Amino acid sequence: MCIRTVGSSSTPSKEVNKCSKDTFSQPCSAASSGDATTQTRTGFLNSLPVQFQFLILSLAMFTFFGVHNILQEAISTLPGFSYGVMLGYMEVIGVTTCSFLERTFNSSEKDARRAAPLKAYLFLTTCLISSSACSTAALNYINFPTKVIFRSCKLIPTMILSTIMNKRHFTTGEYLAAFGVCMGLIFFAAADWQMASDANNNLVGYALITISVIADSILPNAQEKLFKMGSTRLEVTLYSNFFSLIAMTGITFFSGDLVGIIRHAMSDRVLLTYMVVFTAISYVAVSSYMEIVKRFGGVAGAVVATARKGMTLCLSFLLFPKAFHCYYV
Repeated sequence: MCIRTVGSSSTPSKEVNKCSKDTFSQPCSAASSGDATTQTRTGFLNSLPVQFQFLILSLAMFTFFGVHNILQEAISTLPGFSYGVMLGYMEVIGVTTCSFLERTFNSSEKDARRAAPLKAYLFLTTCLISSSACSTAALNYINFPTKVIFRSCKLIPTMILSTIMNKRHFTTGEYLAAFGVCMGLIFFAAADWQMASDANNNLVGYALITISVIADSILPNAQEKLFKMGSTRLEVTLYSNFFSLIAMTGITFFSGDLVGIIRHAMSDRVLLTYMVVFTAISYVAVSSYMEIVKRFGGVAGAVVATARKGMTLCLSFLLFPKAFHCYYV
């Protein structure tokens, strides 16, 4: 699949959404003051050929999201743990706190003005909460590999929404490749149904993960639009997660999950350790993904995320033994 960039200020607007003849086109640059900010912060990456930029960011995303997802499954399988939605909350806390600190102490970001209107971030927040909360809550009803495969299905809706929202166009071959991923999902879900002890509970999990996929398909395309407006990675990361943190704090407090997981963590040092590491590493993982979206577009981010999920799936079966079915292959 061809990797398209968001575009650059020196490229005529009518050419921004066209695919380059090369596999990788030039990385996008933020508008106005965002250019200097991005170049200062990512000078090393900018000095490398575009192919190496994409490779380094992809490896970072594979590595840190791999650890992130291993910890996520390790936490969800601890005895007595039933706070799936809190995994998403911990991720939001880590990303919000670290992006605020980086933006505060980064000299190139201190005086930077917000490029996008607040209403754009409120919409982004809705998508982020829906994606994160539904995805993690689904772990209470379906197993982790099923969740991974379902979220891999977001590639086709992401491509469709990219055409609608960002005027990008994809070839028939690219859609066929994405369709192949979805066919894998169908066989995988069939295996889970055959081995499930309670099919009714699985219906709840499938409903939650489907909502997560839809919201997650909108998210990278909405982020790409903000980057086109000149927003920096830190601005988009901070504001979208800040509003999410406010909303999720209220939701988890009134549901009792926030108080419940605090009490559980205070009595379980293993859970507490996992939570601290998971919260911290979430920021590095999300930052690598956001940089890919900023430089190469939302669909490129979805492609790398889908490939990374294959590695996550293998690690899940290796590190957390579970019932296996031939359809999983």
